[in-house]
Amino acid sequence: MDHETEFLLEALTAIASSEEAHHLLEDLLTPREIEELSLRMDIARRLHQGQTYEVIQQETGASSTTISRVRRALMRGAGGYRAVLGRLLPEA
Repeated sequence: MDHETEFLLEALTAIASSEEAHHLLEDLLTPREIEELSLRMDIARRLHQGQTYEVIQQETGASSTTISRVRRALMRGAGGYRAVLGRLLPEA
């Protein structure tokens, strides 16, 4: 892992509140990039809770390709979605 990525990860783990996280995202990303990341997290949450592709697509407007990519990462990715969703939604 390069030094820039390590520093970014350190910055993310140093965030103390959702307000700080929001401010950092606003500084790092465009509004559209924030929207896209937010949609992917929402799709991951919905999949984690057992919603179907059809319901997710209807309620979010996400393409089946995006839903599929998120599902693949949720099931066979590095474990980031599972770790975070497990902390945020422990009962699901």
